[in-house]
Amino acid sequence: MSEVQPLFVGGEWVAPDGGHYPVIDPATEETVGRAPEATPDQARAACAAAREAFGTWSRTRPEERAALLGRAAGIIRERLAPYAELARAETGATTATARAMQVGVAAARFRRYAGVEPAEWAVVPQINEAGPMGRAGVVGALAVRQPVGVVTCVTSYNNPWANPAGKIAPALAMGNTVVVKPAPQDPLSVYRMAEALADAGVPPGVVNVVSGRDVSVGEAVVASGDVDMVSFTGSTAVGRRIAEVCGRDMKRQLMELGGKGAALVFDDADLAAAVAGIGTAFSFYSGQICTAPTRVLAQRGVYGRLVERLAAHARRLKVGDPREADTVVGPVISAEHRARVESYVELGRKEGATVVAGGERPSLERGFYVVPTLLADCTNDMRVAREEIFGPVVTVIPFDDEDEGVALANDSDYGLLDYVWSGDVARAFRVARRLRAGGVGINTVGRNMEAPFGGFKKSGVGRDVGSYALHAYSEVQALVWPG
Repeated sequence: MSEVQPLFVGGEWVAPDGGHYPVIDPATEETVGRAPEATPDQARAACAAAREAFGTWSRTRPEERAALLGRAAGIIRERLAPYAELARAETGATTATARAMQVGVAAARFRRYAGVEPAEWAVVPQINEAGPMGRAGVVGALAVRQPVGVVTCVTSYNNPWANPAGKIAPALAMGNTVVVKPAPQDPLSVYRMAEALADAGVPPGVVNVVSGRDVSVGEAVVASGDVDMVSFTGSTAVGRRIAEVCGRDMKRQLMELGGKGAALVFDDADLAAAVAGIGTAFSFYSGQICTAPTRVLAQRGVYGRLVERLAAHARRLKVGDPREADTVVGPVISAEHRARVESYVELGRKEGATVVAGGERPSLERGFYVVPTLLADCTNDMRVAREEIFGPVVTVIPFDDEDEGVALANDSDYGLLDYVWSGDVARAFRVARRLRAGGVGINTVGRNMEAPFGGFKKSGVGRDVGSYALHAYSEVQALVWPG
């Protein structure tokens, strides 16, 4: 862990003109390290460095770019232990989560885009007769993918490894250069990623990292005239502001925004499986994840049993030091965020919800902890059922029949990832097709890492993951010639 972290601009480690600020361990409230505070001028310099590097990097053979990503994946795997310890300290994630789901997933994503298949790059040639606008004969056409250019990647605090890697790796594979603006709460891990890429041989300017608490840094890397695309993961409110700025210059956007995942549980569902899946909203990243099934819609016949079992599940989860092997729920990211989550629980009480589990602050001397909380007797018009809380809080709403369940699920500003639990597989798939969400988990909260990921409505714009990320970070160019 570096006590005083410099910026990474143009292949050089650069002292920040804005000084440094402390990064706090949310479990101990101690200082993990000191992160650099870039100035807007330094942020713009990073964009200029990426622009200068783009020409050469975009013309580099795809195999060479892939080899670099493969080397980076290997370096990250070799340094998994220290990198995971830093991630745990910055985010409050449990040790197991930091190793497997943060650093481990990041290495896997670099490895995946080091093995891009030829079919993912281009559409096979199409030979067609010339139309009325062309001379008689045969015209051939080939659709190829070209890099967008300079990509600004603004990343989220809940996973400072997997989230940036999911942007950087496919962007580099397609020949783009990147400027990364990490979340201010835990940027040190992203600098370790830059370190791994530098050691893997990334050319100067291809990857740049600038951090800062001041919003002017993010604004600079989004608005810069050197930037062609912005890839953002975070709140819908910030995403809307970024989209406004991008719209002025017609910059490409990839937005993965908020979520309020609906989990429809039908009377014939396997309750044990449903409780285990929904229970991840209490524990995984301490509920700080946009894909969490935090809005449970339970059919009347199973409502009481489901509430009882979810409450029992929540009470069994150990809340505490994420370094201890048996800890399931670590802290949330900051004191400010803990206060926000707690305010929603109190709001739920005032709105008429029943707190059947949690609802209080744990008796721990230090750390920003929130006890897993279950709110029953909710209605879909309550703010706790409509707004993203981003903490270990789950609401439960009853419904009578399939049509009502679907209507309640779709009555949301969000549409990122929903879930259906039913013993009738045909019904589960039928219901899933009716849900206005970018993805639907059917009897599972598991993810397929090649499936497209993104949201409907205010949950975002565009899709990434797998081949879809290559599409997101590229432009399609048509080449046409006489036959």
